[in-house]
Order: sequence, then C-alpha cells, then structure tokens
Amino acid sequence: MSYPPYDQPYYGPQVHNHPNGTTILVLGILSLVVCLFIGPFAWSMGNTALREIDESGYVFANRGQVQAGRVCGMVATALMALTLLFVAFGVTVAIVTS
Repeated sequence: MSYPPYDQPYYGPQVHNHPNGTTILVLGILSLVVCLFIGPFAWSMGNTALREIDESGYVFANRGQVQAGRVCGMVATALMALTLLFVAFGVTVAIVTS
C-alpha cells in the first residue's frame, strides 16, 4: 500500500466564508436574548445570504452559521408578533373595561 507524498497539495473545492455569516448569527442570538426587534433583520439578512450562497456555486464553510442566525431571527420575529398581539389584547381589554 502506497501513500501519497506529504508535499502534494489537496486539489478539492476551495472553501469560502460568507462575509455576513457571523453578523447574521450574532444578530439572531441577540434577537432572542436581548431585543426581539432585531429578529426581522437577522431573518432578512439570512435569506439574502442563503440566496447568495445558493447562486454562487461555491462551497461555503459558514452556511450553518447563516442558517442558525436566520432560524433564530424567525423565532424572535414570531415571539415579537405574539408579544405585540398580547399587548394589543391587553390594551383592548383595558379600554373596554374602563
């Protein structure tokens, strides 16, 4: 059994990183932990980045980061909508009962 020499480079696909991958992940996490209003921005940026990744044809190493930030943004947006519905319901009940 022969092994290839150690000085031979690997000629596989070159791996790229999307420039906004870390930003999207941080925004998604912050939208869940700190402020729900950041969620739609993480969701929107995640959709744009995933579209760019899919259209580029390259292999991106941080696609999972982009997807995770996008999902966190989706969850935060849903929680924000639910919170706004509860606030609107509470205001409506307060107005009707007074």
